[in-house]
Amino acid sequence: MTLLVQQLAALLKGGRTPSRLWEELWLLLVGEADVSSAGARTPVRPSGLAPGSVRMLAAARAAAMRGAPVGAAIRSAVAATPAGTGDGRTWRGRNGESIRERRVWFQLAACLDAAEATGSPLADVLTRFAAQLEAENDAGAARQTALAGPRATVRLLTWLPFLGLCLGSLLGADPVGVLLGTPLGAAVLATGLTLTAAGRIWSARLVRAAEGLRP
Repeated sequence: MTLLVQQLAALLKGGRTPSRLWEELWLLLVGEADVSSAGARTPVRPSGLAPGSVRMLAAARAAAMRGAPVGAAIRSAVAATPAGTGDGRTWRGRNGESIRERRVWFQLAACLDAAEATGSPLADVLTRFAAQLEAENDAGAARQTALAGPRATVRLLTWLPFLGLCLGSLLGADPVGVLLGTPLGAAVLATGLTLTAAGRIWSARLVRAAEGLRP
């Protein structure tokens, strides 16, 4: 989506008119479209966008060709394609990517409306918007790097008890027999498994909260 906004700004700075802008962006990102048996338009070459974003781009292109407000067309198309409904593939992504694309489309529509209402150069507005998205990408990458250590620690602590059992067996202590063959061992095993599972769930929630995602 950052690249899409940057390309929009570059096309405008290159002298493209708003009516021609979305047509050229469609040809640049998607190319000519095939019509499947279900009647859906399928891009010939991969665009890097979710299928829902391809639909938003198609809606913006159609509105521009009709001379209708593109911002309103984008908002209507996004509102008509909720996340997590339909075939489940419209806004599919990992780590919140699909939710972010929906948000960026709404923000892009707001930029178009603001530029039209105030008379501000749309290219400048989109350039600043692209800079904001790029800063978000950099912050997300830094956050993922910072979370790599905690994720590795969670995995290590999850497998450490089982590695301890293997080490004890190699030393001849027979920890498995003690855990499974005595009532006290069974109680210790149940408590350990419960605490391990609770710690894993709690650590995963902490990591998701640090990522800024909803659990």
